[in-house]
Amino acid sequence: MDVLWVVPLLLLPLLMLGSSTFVFYFKKCFYVGWMMVLALVAIPLCILKSGGRSVENMRIIRVLVRHVKYFLGLRFDVSGWEHLQTEGPYVIVSNHQSSLDVLGLMEILPDRCTMIAKKELIYAGTVGLICWLGGIVFINRKKTNDAKNVMADAAKTMLDDQIRLWVFPEGTRNQTGDLLPFKRGAFHLAVQAQVPVIPIVFSSYRNFYLRKEKQFNSGTIRVNILPKIETKGMTPDDVASLCDKSFDVMRAVFLNVSDSKPTSNGPSRH
Repeated sequence: MDVLWVVPLLLLPLLMLGSSTFVFYFKKCFYVGWMMVLALVAIPLCILKSGGRSVENMRIIRVLVRHVKYFLGLRFDVSGWEHLQTEGPYVIVSNHQSSLDVLGLMEILPDRCTMIAKKELIYAGTVGLICWLGGIVFINRKKTNDAKNVMADAAKTMLDDQIRLWVFPEGTRNQTGDLLPFKRGAFHLAVQAQVPVIPIVFSSYRNFYLRKEKQFNSGTIRVNILPKIETKGMTPDDVASLCDKSFDVMRAVFLNVSDSKPTSNGPSRH
């Protein structure tokens, strides 16, 4: 019976070397499973540190998650660190390609910063609980009025508690080789709170991670932190132009650092 345990151990390196599909599912399952284990470790630490839900818990989460990239064969090449040295609250907007974005986010996450995420994430077991403990703001994307109310409350919280918020304005994961049109919620939030927008661009994952083709190789992700865009003096009438400006700047950088070409003549904006 003891010999039976040796067989999978012998097969594992062969499958890792010979089957890209196996590597894809192995890495994906490891990533999800290990993140749930890390969340289980983080939960009591966060409760001991802050007594419950607090943006300060993101420091613990950041420390625990940063090593995961090494297991998956990923590296981050970050430029523009100086643009995050901004005092007070601000809104970070970045492109969204997959659940791997969490690793890049934790690589550069500033202090007193948390995220806005879809409400469904709170039901993701230990990961959902640690997200709640980290002060993540959950929105129901299917109910526009609810989302607007959450954003209004988030703007007040940003100013009252002096926190930063990270938003994915595309609204969903995207691996088209281009950016999807931006939704305006993040920019309404920034204008309402009169805080800067800091765009962050992650290069395309397509050279190492292809979901449909079931490929997950090692790779380097280039992270560009761009200069802040001030919103002081802006009104709701300026939200559309702020959204368009951020989109244009980020799209240009994305296509440049990714050596990527859009799959169409360019997406229309919302």
